[in-house]
Formats: sequence, C-alpha cells, structure tokens
Amino acid sequence: MIFSDRLDAGRRLADALAGYRGGRPLVLAIPRGGVPVAAVVTEALEGDLDVVLVHKLCSRWAPEYAVGAIDETGYSFVSDASEEDDAWLKGEKARRLAELRRRRALYSPPGSAVDPGGRVVIVVDDGLATGATMQAALHSVRAQGPTRLICAVPVAAPASLAKIRGDVDELVCLSAPPGFEAVGQFYLEFGQVEDEDVVACLLGYRDRLRGSAERA
Repeated sequence: MIFSDRLDAGRRLADALAGYRGGRPLVLAIPRGGVPVAAVVTEALEGDLDVVLVHKLCSRWAPEYAVGAIDETGYSFVSDASEEDDAWLKGEKARRLAELRRRRALYSPPGSAVDPGGRVVIVVDDGLATGATMQAALHSVRAQGPTRLICAVPVAAPASLAKIRGDVDELVCLSAPPGFEAVGQFYLEFGQVEDEDVVACLLGYRDRLRGSAERA
C-alpha cells in the first residue's frame, strides 16, 4: 500500500477508525510526522486533537537509528543492549528531554493540554519503523488512565507491531509489508514536518473548536 502523502494516509486511517466517530475520541499525535495524519483523523472522527511528546534515543553510531525512547516525564527504555553505555545514555537522555520540554512550550499554550484520563484515546503516527517512540507514547498515555487505548498507524514493520500489541486495547494498521525498510518508502511525498507545521495544525484545530463553541 502506497500513500500519496500524510493527508492521504490520514483519510484512509480515518476510514478504518470510523466506528469511533460520534464518541469524541481524543487523538494524540506523535510529533512531528504524526501530526498532519492525526489532524485529518481528528476532523473526520469529530474528536479532540493534542500531542503526546516522546523522542527516540539515538545510536552513537547511526544517529537516525532509534535504540530506545524517552517521554516528557523522563521515563525511558533502551531496546538495544549494545547501546547500554551509561555515560552516553545519560547525555542522550538529557538532550532529548530538553528538546521535549522545548516542544511542549512551543506546541501547548498553558492550560491547553488535554487530559487523557477517562477518555477513548487514539495515538497516531505516520508509521512505525523500530516502534520505540510509539512504545514510549503508549506507556505515557496508559499511565494517565484512558478508558480505551488505540494505536493507529498507516504502515509499520511487522516486528514493531508485535512489540506494541500487548500495550494497547486495539491496534489499527493499514499495511505491514514484509519488505519494510523505512516509513518513507510507502509515501510518494514524505517531506520533513517542521515545528511551524505542527503549530499550524494545532492552532487550526483550536480555532475551529473556538468557532464551534461561539456558534453554539
């Protein structure tokens, strides 16, 4: 399955999640690539949109390769035993935690974060490679007491799906091809999503929510 872009992926994912329309689910995007996908899903399901902030912990030898992940509370895990070097990991965790705090200040004005407690929550990303950031995201959300926790992605490596299956109440993935190498190979257009794109998506949602409240 090939997607035109993240908006196309969001539309197809929303179709697979159509049963949640009308229940106002909370859709939590993993920035940055998951945000455009989640924005489309949120609008289609008439839900609420926010972000769950996690960051991969990068290998010393291959900066794009995730050897674990960390969330904004400081919870972290390492999935590659060969990377368990205390000095390196301490510095890597500190760098990534500082970045998460920067993103929270940028993405969420004071008082705007949505509480997942008691909600049906759908955690969305644009795809799963190692699955490390999704694992951290699900751990973070589960700790906040949702009534139902769903992971929804357009595409994933089969092994990554196996890792997270036990962490969710429902797993929605449109494609898990055996020849998976990278998320981008399944998109015709897979440009970098920048901070300003994330902010624009979130502001657009908040403006629509405000407009609906005023009309009511």
